[in-house]
Parts: sequence; C-alpha cells; structure tokens
Amino acid sequence: MKGTRSFRFTLAGRFAASMAIGLACMALLAWFAIRATLDRQIEASLVSVASIQAASITEPAGGQMRIREWEVTPEEAASIRDINRWTQVWSADGESLLRSRHLTEDLPLDRDALERASEGEIAWSEQTFEGEEIRSLYYPLGRLGRVHDPHVLQVAATLAPRNAMLRDAGLLLLGIVIVATVMSFAGAWWLADRAIHPVTAIVDQAEEIGAGTLKRRIGAYADSLEYQRLVEVLNDMLERLDAAFESQRRFTADASHELRSPLTALRGELELARRRERSPGEYRRVIDSALEEVERLSRTAEDLLTLARSDGGVIQPRLKMVQLGEAVRDVVLRVESMAGAKGLDLQVSSEDDPTVLADPDLLDRLLRNLLENAIKYTPGGGRVTARADRDKGTGRVTVEDTGPGIPEDEIDRIFERFHRVDDSRTPERDGGGAGLGLAIARSIADLHQGSLSAGNRPEGGVQFILRLPLFPA
Repeated sequence: MKGTRSFRFTLAGRFAASMAIGLACMALLAWFAIRATLDRQIEASLVSVASIQAASITEPAGGQMRIREWEVTPEEAASIRDINRWTQVWSADGESLLRSRHLTEDLPLDRDALERASEGEIAWSEQTFEGEEIRSLYYPLGRLGRVHDPHVLQVAATLAPRNAMLRDAGLLLLGIVIVATVMSFAGAWWLADRAIHPVTAIVDQAEEIGAGTLKRRIGAYADSLEYQRLVEVLNDMLERLDAAFESQRRFTADASHELRSPLTALRGELELARRRERSPGEYRRVIDSALEEVERLSRTAEDLLTLARSDGGVIQPRLKMVQLGEAVRDVVLRVESMAGAKGLDLQVSSEDDPTVLADPDLLDRLLRNLLENAIKYTPGGGRVTARADRDKGTGRVTVEDTGPGIPEDEIDRIFERFHRVDDSRTPERDGGGAGLGLAIARSIADLHQGSLSAGNRPEGGVQFILRLPLFPA
C-alpha cells in the first residue's frame, strides 16, 4: 500500500542508527585517547633523551660539546630508525653546531621554537623530515651552564610508528562500529519481529471474525500484561458490534413485520372489494379501512425516519427557552379527547413552572408520546396525571397512570424499538402500535442532554420521569 512503512524496519533502523552514533562517538573518543597516550609517551621519551644528551653535551670543560651516541653502523641505525632519536645542537642564530653521527642532513629548524628555547623555554614543534612527520623538542642548554646560553639542543623522533598505530586503531574501531551496527540492526529486527508477533496473532484472529461469527472473541495473548488491554478493547468492540448487529436484525425484522401487517390488511380489503359489485356504503367502509391502514403506515414510517435521523445525528435541536409547565398543559389539552373517549380522568398540575432549554417541537412530541402511551394502557375509569416541577437542579415532568404496571423484568426493555409488553401477563393493556413511541421519547430526551426513566408506582400503575437541563439563571 502506498505510503505504508514497515514498523520492524523503522524500529530496527532507528535502533541501529542510535547504536552507530553512540559507538562512533565512543570510537572517536577512544581514538583520541590512544593518540594522546602515544603522544605523551613520545614526549616523555624526548624529554628523557634530551636530559641525558644535554648532560653529555655540556659535560666537557671549556665549552666543548659531544653527543653521546650508540656505537652502531649506518645499516644498524637505519634498522632502528623508528626508536632512534635524532640530536642536533643549534646556535641562537640558527647555525648548526653539532648533530648525530648518522644524520646525513640537518634536521628541519623551527625558528619560533628556536627563539623561545634561546630565551630559556622548552619548546615543541612538528615538522616533516625525509618524507616523514617528526616531533622535535628544543631544549635550552643554558640551563646547564652559562657558557652554553647561546646553544639549543634539538631532539627529534619520527611519528611514523605512532601514525601507523593510530591508522590501525582507527580501522579497527571503524570495523567494530560497522559490525556492531549490523548486529544491532539484526538484533533489533528480531526483537521487533518478536514484539509484533502477538499483534499479528491478534489481527489474524480478528480477521477470522465476520458478520456471522460475531459471538467469537479474541483469545490470543489475552493473559499478557502488555496486550491484555488491547485484547479487552477489541473484545468489547466485538460485543458492541454483536449487539448492534443483533439490534439491527431485530429492528429490520420488526420493521418488516410492522409494515407488512397493514399492507396485508390493505391488500385484503381491496381484493375483497374487487370480487363483486358492492353498494356505495360498502365501498365507503373499505376506503375508510384502507385509510386507517395508510395512516398507520405513515405513522410507522415517520417514526422509523425519526429514529434513523436521531441515530445518524441528523436531528439538531433548535434550543429555545421553554416554560415546561406550559408545554405540558398544551399537550394535555390536545389529548383530552383521547382520554375522554376511554372515560379517563386526565389531570395536570404545575407546582413550579421551570424554564428549560429545549426544541419546542421535539419536546411536544416527547410529551405527547408519554401521555398517549399512558392513556392507551390505562383501563377505562382510570386516571392519568402529568406534573411539571423542579427537582435536583433539573426541570422534571412526571407522567403517571393507574394501569396494571409493567413486569419488573420488562422495565429496562420498554424503551427498546418495537418492544411491547407481553399481553398474556398484562391483559388489560390492549395491543396496537408499533412500539416506537417510547423509543422516540428517549432519543429526544438524549438529544437534549436529559434523561427519561420508567418504574412501577407502589399503589399501581406506571410512572415516567423526564429530566431536562434548566435554563441558566
């Protein structure tokens, strides 16, 4: 896939690069430490040879000078060139006064170092002699007698062995850095592969789970501390997906049933009307029955659309200041005829008229659904009460009826879509309706950051409690 990167390669590369930088710094420090050590050894050797030669040169009386040398042939002197030390005596003016027997030409002279040595200071200098780098010590012989004040001793040593050792050490350190970097990359690659292996195993198990196997759960590395939370999150997600799929299947089945029933009835009525000629009154009855089924279909379709829009976040409440008590009274006035048809006592009270932030149209629908639900399931001669007040910093609406109540194991499910209480346990409650009214009511409450709950009253009947945020004072 375009733009993708290998985690293993990235991890191994970064680790190897870090190791390479660290090792390179250590190798560089080691190389400079070796160089400093070798330089100190050479300088110590030159100081030692200069001390001995200065004492030997100034030993004869009368200002005469003599260099102490090994008794070796020129061939032997060439063979010990790397450890031999060249010696030469200069005047303060830069005139060569004396030099080692096997020096075929004067050592290179550093005028600045010669001048500093003539003034009594030991001076150092690096130059090139016979194609090789050398280090020279300029030693003032005046320290050993005033007669030698104008004389300076130069002792030199080749740096070829030191440079060769530094070159070999540099190559060795470079090789160590390269080998260690390669090994670090290989080790980091292996570790990264081991590290992502559990993730691969978890992904493999997750890929095996499809729409038909959502009951399965991921078990790979579920007991590993590092991956336990990942597995738990994925399993929780699978549980939610399973619940969503199950809810969707149930919703689809229920919706199909609710839509098919009125369509079947409508088709039956129309087919029956076509079988023979009928009187105008019979045709009018068929048309009225068909209109009832069409209205039922329209209400169900509208309810389904409302729930779908709510689930999709399409509905955005147009919040306004609403007097909750007044809103309840308006809805009660519109359902009075429905309650009167069943001979119910419909009561409304408002101990306080709190102001809430709500969408007037959505709130009207919520309250109407609650009151129509209470009226529908309350037997004739019963009572339905609606009350608005303040409670615990919220605006509260309480809708109560005197019906038979809801079985305890059904209370938590009455807000589910298409759910209706089993009529065999509550024969007083008639059937009908698609079972969407309370689901819509709760979705509207949720849109307003409120809550809607239900419970049985101790004296009988059901109590619905709606809570909405108060308008800020």
